[in-house]
Amino acid sequence: MTSAPFAPRRIASLLPSATDLLFALGLGEQVVAVSHSCDHPGAVGRPVLTRSIVDTSASQADIDRAVSEAVRAGRALYAVDGTLLDALRPDLVVTQGVCEVCAVTPETLETAVRFLPGCLPASGVLSLEGKSVAGILEDLRALARAAGVTDQGERLAEDAQARWNAIRPAPGARRVLTLEWTDPLFYGGHWVPEQVSRAGGMNVLGAAGTDSGRTTWDAVAALDPDVIVVMCCGYGLADNAAFARGLLGRTEMRAVREGQLWAVDANAHFSRPSLGVVQGAEVLAALLRGTALDGESVRIGV
Repeated sequence: MTSAPFAPRRIASLLPSATDLLFALGLGEQVVAVSHSCDHPGAVGRPVLTRSIVDTSASQADIDRAVSEAVRAGRALYAVDGTLLDALRPDLVVTQGVCEVCAVTPETLETAVRFLPGCLPASGVLSLEGKSVAGILEDLRALARAAGVTDQGERLAEDAQARWNAIRPAPGARRVLTLEWTDPLFYGGHWVPEQVSRAGGMNVLGAAGTDSGRTTWDAVAALDPDVIVVMCCGYGLADNAAFARGLLGRTEMRAVREGQLWAVDANAHFSRPSLGVVQGAEVLAALLRGTALDGESVRIGV
């Protein structure tokens, strides 16, 4: 007789995108702990397992310096409360291997529980790895399988793919620069170039499935994008609008002079490998058509 698939009853999520996916799968009641960055409404009041070693209330320049120094020194950017994790005894812990700056990695998790033998059986840890839209949907399926709701995961993935395919690209193929950080400048990577392309734009910096990267204002000026979209990682619409307003002095940029400087909600639609990336492409398509969706983007300087 074949045994039934293991279905976790207690799940710990160490990153916001996993928490979003777990609730989308209808598994919210099984989430026993979350990360300090998890902002899904259902995560409120759950035990928090992580903290950042960087002061995220600091300026972008100071955050970048702190992160760079930690990476050079080989220090993890996040700490995991291994004692609390051991006490909660989850059946499944979800982490990620996409970006060491964005959330807890498997290595950080392993360090936290090194002296707690038996706390995390290997079969009970799932690392999400998707760096593209297809990868995000595969992560959704993998999470659903690990949690024992395979059919629900397949339905959600199929619905998301259908919605992605149905996006009507904006005409004109305008040249778009996405900024994941403004001081210093970082352009968007991973799935963001796919979002731009699906929306009907031409991405001027960054390639689908690759990391975001540093650039300079001289390099950006040479590219002369038609549209600049500020989507600083880890921030919502209001903060990104503030960061974008800080660029209004960049009048050497045609996009700034012509009122094509925009801000969007990075947390909801661009930074996280979750189903929100589909809506993010819809937001970009509307923005490029000149029919921006209320509450989804802000045009700066007009």
